[in-house]
Amino acid sequence: MTEPPMIHTVPPPPPPDGRMPASNRFVGVLNVLGVYILVAALFAIGPLVSPAKFLTELNLLSALQSVALMGIVAMGVAFITYSRHYVDLSIPGIMAISGVVAVWALKFGFAASMLAGLAAGAAVGVVNGLVVGYLRLNPIIWTLAVASVLSGLIRWVYSGQQLYPDERTSAGWEFLNLYNCQILGKPLLPAIVLVVAAVAAHLLMHHTAYGASLKLTGSNYEAARLSGIPVRRVVGLTFVISSVTSAAAGILLTSFNKVGAEYVGKGYDFMAVTAVVLGGMTLAGGRGNVIGVLGGVIAIALMTNVMSLMRIPPLHIGPWAFGEITIGTFWQNIIQGAIFILVVGINSLSLRKAGRDDS
Repeated sequence: MTEPPMIHTVPPPPPPDGRMPASNRFVGVLNVLGVYILVAALFAIGPLVSPAKFLTELNLLSALQSVALMGIVAMGVAFITYSRHYVDLSIPGIMAISGVVAVWALKFGFAASMLAGLAAGAAVGVVNGLVVGYLRLNPIIWTLAVASVLSGLIRWVYSGQQLYPDERTSAGWEFLNLYNCQILGKPLLPAIVLVVAAVAAHLLMHHTAYGASLKLTGSNYEAARLSGIPVRRVVGLTFVISSVTSAAAGILLTSFNKVGAEYVGKGYDFMAVTAVVLGGMTLAGGRGNVIGVLGGVIAIALMTNVMSLMRIPPLHIGPWAFGEITIGTFWQNIIQGAIFILVVGINSLSLRKAGRDDS
């Protein structure tokens, strides 16, 4: 009797190791907390640039005040970026119309003015959420169109005129002093609103069922949909959140400018997304942390402050002689834009090396 032939079976492959490789863990930590290395470096550079001014209470408070409104906007934009919808380009229009509506509603009282301004911003967010979240139109094209419509609407309704609060009324006086409201003897209201917005955003994004659904939606939209998550509602709500934070910042900015106009809020969309990306939140969606975004806001504040204090002494290069050089607003914008491009490039490269390139 012949023996049956021996069958050589191939053992099944071992189950995949769910643990994150050390290099990927390092990239993850660097994406979230790496911005604080930049913050520490700027704190070290500041006293070297201006030993007499940088560490003064007046200068640091001024630096914080200069980015508080941008930080409030960034807390809302973080939700849109986290959902992989990049940015809301209707933010300048939302800020403008919220301020205009708040000034218009002052005749009904200060509280009614605040509620009307926030409601106007939230209404635009609901429309954005329905169109982008439910109809799935391109968020960049749609929100850019909404910004143009809002700007044109304000100009048409008021015939290109600006809207001024009436300081002779108690509501108008309160509105004009809203931005510079004294708390502990200092104008801290915008900074306090920023802190409150950051805490609320952190709790909502990282400690609620909605935040968990948002993370999965941003990481893999189809997987989230197939798992039963109401992805359209999740995405739509991000635009409402962003609009409410933008409306709050728009009302405060209108109080600071003492006028409601269509140009209020210009540039805040780019500044906010710069802080979000600088803070380690990737445009690929589903990755990042509000703590990192807050670090991005602080880094931009210090970066702008250091550049404004910087004075380059006269230079003599061969036949050319240069006087004292200061870094003005235009150069600050160029440098911030270059940093944004650099951070996005480094982020994309790190994702590609980690095998998670979603571009």
